[in-house]
Amino acid sequence: MELLKKSIRVNSLFDLYSNLLTEKQQKIFIYYYQDDLSLSEISDLENVSRNAIYDSLKKSISLLELYEEKLGLLKKQEELEQYFSKLKEDNNSSNLELIQEIEGKVFE
Repeated sequence: MELLKKSIRVNSLFDLYSNLLTEKQQKIFIYYYQDDLSLSEISDLENVSRNAIYDSLKKSISLLELYEEKLGLLKKQEELEQYFSKLKEDNNSSNLELIQEIEGKVFE
């Protein structure tokens, strides 16, 4: 379960901060976390050692965590989602329409 939580977290961080990584870091991250390729498969594709791929992933995750620590976008997004969820529970139709409109602009 912890592995799944970590994967969800790093993918969420990647969604927010991927443009701050190099193109190569982005590519390796996508191969591993989204395309589900092994380190060996990625190393064959990139013509580098398996260890180089591992190091790149480790560095990318560290950077993503650093960006979140400094900017806190994921934390703010989660707080907004909780806030909207509470507002939806009120079942006020005028609030619901406004919430859906805001969610469409904020989360998409």
